Amino acid sequence: MNAPVRPPGLDMLAGSVERVTFHSAETGFCVLKVHARGRRDLVPVVGHAPAIAAGEWLTASGRWVADREHGLQFRAETLQVTPPTGIEGIARYLASGQMRGIGPAMAKRIVATFGEAVFEIIEAEPARLTEVEGIGPKRAARIVKGWAEQKAVREIMIFLHAHGVGTARATRIFRTYGHDSLSVMTEDPYRLARDIRGIGFRTADAIALRLGLARAAPQRLAAGISYALQSAMDEGHCGLPIEALVRLASNLLDVSPDLVRVAAALCLREGREVMADTLRGEPCLFLKGLHGAERAIAQRLLDRAAGTPPWPEIDFALARPWVEARTGKALSESQADAIRLALRTRLCILTGGPGVGKTSTLDAILRILTAKGGRVLLAAPTGRAAKRMAEQTGLEARTLHRLLEIDPRNGGFQRGEDNPLDCDLLIIDETSMVDVPLMNAVLKAVPERAGLILVGDVDQLPSVGPGQVLADLIASGRLPVARLTEIFRQAAESRIVVNAHSINTGRMPAGAPKGEESDFYLVEIDEAEEGVGTLIELVTRRIPRRFGLDPIRDIQVLTPMIRGSLGSRNLNNALQRELNPSPPMEVERFGWRFAPGDRVMETRNDYDRDVFNGDLGTVSAIDPDEETLTVDFDGRPVDYPFGELDTLVPAFAKTIHKAQGSEYPAVVIPVVTQHRTMLARNLLYTGVTRGRRLVVLVGQRRAIQMAIREGASRRRWTKLREWLEAG
Repeated sequence: MNAPVRPPGLDMLAGSVERVTFHSAETGFCVLKVHARGRRDLVPVVGHAPAIAAGEWLTASGRWVADREHGLQFRAETLQVTPPTGIEGIARYLASGQMRGIGPAMAKRIVATFGEAVFEIIEAEPARLTEVEGIGPKRAARIVKGWAEQKAVREIMIFLHAHGVGTARATRIFRTYGHDSLSVMTEDPYRLARDIRGIGFRTADAIALRLGLARAAPQRLAAGISYALQSAMDEGHCGLPIEALVRLASNLLDVSPDLVRVAAALCLREGREVMADTLRGEPCLFLKGLHGAERAIAQRLLDRAAGTPPWPEIDFALARPWVEARTGKALSESQADAIRLALRTRLCILTGGPGVGKTSTLDAILRILTAKGGRVLLAAPTGRAAKRMAEQTGLEARTLHRLLEIDPRNGGFQRGEDNPLDCDLLIIDETSMVDVPLMNAVLKAVPERAGLILVGDVDQLPSVGPGQVLADLIASGRLPVARLTEIFRQAAESRIVVNAHSINTGRMPAGAPKGEESDFYLVEIDEAEEGVGTLIELVTRRIPRRFGLDPIRDIQVLTPMIRGSLGSRNLNNALQRELNPSPPMEVERFGWRFAPGDRVMETRNDYDRDVFNGDLGTVSAIDPDEETLTVDFDGRPVDYPFGELDTLVPAFAKTIHKAQGSEYPAVVIPVVTQHRTMLARNLLYTGVTRGRRLVVLVGQRRAIQMAIREGASRRRWTKLREWLEAG
C-alpha cells in the first residue's frame, strides 16, 4: 500500500488501536485509544470510519487539540486502517467482533494454530480454518465472508482518501453505496453530488478529474450544464436564456462556449434533465422538473378559479353585522370587498402591506365559514410564520412541510392527489415565500372541491427557492385578487408601518425627531467601517438599556449581504464575541465556532431531522464524547454530529432573504454602499416589516436612497405568468 501523504498543515499519527471506546455505525464517528508511535501513554483519537476494530494498525492525519474536559486528543480528518501484523494485535482484532463467527476463545485458538499467517490462510487457503477445533465448514464460510467485507471497506476508504475525500465524507459515501462505492465513483462520480448531502458538484468534479476524466468528456459537460441550471435555480430562476447558461457553464467547466452549446444540444436530443422553451420570446433552457411544475401550477389554479366553492352561498349583507359584533371591529369597504370575493370564489388571493387589516380580514372570513361548519386548514412556509398565524387566529396552523407530511425516505410528501388533505378550505399565509416546487406540491394535495386562499405581501422579496409565485399570479390578471391598501388609524401611529409604506412608494423613511420616543430610528454613519462599532453598541448596550430587550432573544440583525464588514458573516463573528464571550465549551467546524447559548440557523431542508431552511434555534448542549451538538428549535431538541455541522450557521445576524416569514421584537438593519449589488426597494421593505416593536436603520443616507430608487431586485426568469396568461 502507498504510504499516506501528509496533507498541508496537518499532523500525522500512526499506531495500533488498543480499544474502540465508541463507534456509531450510523455516522461513522468513533472514539479510540491508540498505542501511538513515539508516545508512552495511550492517545485518545476521534474521527470517522465506517468500521474499525481493536488490534488494527491506524494511520491518521489531523490536529492535536487540548480539550477542556478530556485533555490532549488527536482529531483526525482522515483515518486509514490496515490489519494487524503481530500475534497480540491479530488476537485482539479477531476477538473484537468485527469478524463474524469469532469470539475471544476462538480467536486464541486460531492464533495458536496459524500464528501471524492467519490472514494469508483466510485469503489463500480458507478450507484450512477447519483445522481449528470448533470451526466447521459453515463457520469457516462466515469468517471468510466477514474478512472479505472488512477488506472491501478498507480498500474503498483508501481509494477515497487517495482522491482527496476526507474520512467524514468518505463514510457518507460508503453508507450510501456500500460495496458499490468504487463502481459508482468510477462509472459516474457526479452521482455523489446528486445523492449525498454535503458533496456538491465541485467536489464530485474534482474527484472525476483526479480519476482521469477529460475536461471535455460528454459526461462532464452534461453534469456541468445541469449544475449551472441548479445554480440559476439557487438564484431564484426556473430557466435561463441559452447564451447566459452557456457563459455560466463555460466558466464553471473551464471549456469553450462551443463545447457547451454542443453538449446542451445533445442533452436536449437525449431528453435528459433539461428542455428548451421560450421566455418572452427569448430561447431558454429549463430543468425539466421546474418547467413542468410551473405549467401544472398554472393549470390547477385556472381550473380552481373557474369552479364554485364547496360552501353554500352566503349573504354578506347579513353576515357583516354578525361578524363585526363578534370581533368588535368595523370592517372597511376594501375589507368588505375582499371578504365578498373570498366567500364567492374557490380561489382568492389576498394581498397588502403592513397595517392594512389582512389579519382582521382573514379572521372575519374564518369566523363566517367555520360558523357554517366548514373544515379549515391553516398553513405557512415557516415555523415562525405558522406560529404567528395560530396566535392571530386562535386556530391551529402548521408549516406547509408538516401539513403535507414529509416522507423522510425520499424527501417527498405523503399528501398528494392519491392522498389529499381533508378540508373544505386551505389558507396559506406568507405566500410570497412559497417557491415553485412547494406550490406544486400543495396544489396536488388540496382536494379539487376545496377552496384556497393565498395571503401575502406581494411587495416583499420573492421566495428563496425558484420562482416568484405570488407576483406571477397577481401580474397575470387571470385570478381573483383582493388588494388591501387602506392603513388603519392605529397602525398609522406606528412609524414602522408609515416608513414601510414610504419605502414601498419610493420615498425616504423618516427617523424620529430628536428626543422623541418612537418605534423607528435612523442612525446615520459616514463610512461602513464605523458602522460595525455603532451596530455592536446598539445591539449589546443601547437598545437593551433603553427598551429592556434581550440582545440574544429579542434583537435580530438583518443585513443585505453575507460578505463585507457589515455582512452577516463578519457581524456574526463580532456579535458572538460580544454576546457569548466565554462559553464553558465550544466546537469549531466548517469555519464557524459553536457554543451553548449561540443562536443558530439551519440552511437546508433536513427531512430526517424535521428541520428546514431558515429555522432558528439555540445551541443547548455539546457532547465532546459523542461528538454531537444539540440545538433547541422552539422547545424541540435536535442532535447534529460534528461532521454534519456544515448546514448550521450562527444567526446573531442573518440576511434579509433568510428572515422572510419571521417577525422579531426588534430588528437592526445596516444599509451601506458596499451592499450596492443587493440593494433594492423590496429588500429594504422586507427588512423593515420584520420588526414588531422597534426598527433601527444603521446606514449611509445615499445607500438608503440607492435602495429605494432600485424599484425591484434582479429579474427572475420564470414562465408561470406566461402559462397563466395563455391558459
